[in-house]
Amino acid sequence: MNKTRCLLKLLLLFAASTSLLFATRPRPNPQTATPPKGQAAQSASEVPMMDGGSGPCAVQITITTVEGKPVYDAKVKVHIAYRFGGFHKLDLEAVTNAEGKVKFVGLPARVRRPPLEFQASKDQLAGVLAYDPATECQASHSITLEKPKSTQAP
Repeated sequence: MNKTRCLLKLLLLFAASTSLLFATRPRPNPQTATPPKGQAAQSASEVPMMDGGSGPCAVQITITTVEGKPVYDAKVKVHIAYRFGGFHKLDLEAVTNAEGKVKFVGLPARVRRPPLEFQASKDQLAGVLAYDPATECQASHSITLEKPKSTQAP
């Protein structure tokens, strides 16, 4: 009975201290949470980076339309199988900034079945980039998005 009372007191003390801790924590002010206009423009042009954490290689990709305009918020995906037997796998996905750029870092230098295929898409537009990290570890490429050709015969 004495142990039960001791545990209950300890539990109440812990609950009270936890609620006191969260009650005194400063809450974010929505007016100060937004960055100044100069910083917002700077962060919009900052290149989004996806880190695979599996090697020394990196590739920066620029996504454009057929007219040569950069594509904002295009989704870029890649599936990577690496190391012995390809048992280690990575599925990376990122979106482009206002300049149509995205960067993938930490890619393995040797992959199971080269080249890697970076697939980019936005609405009904799509494009593919073949990249082999063994031949060019640090690279910069572009993908042109266009409407996929229909494969159905009339």
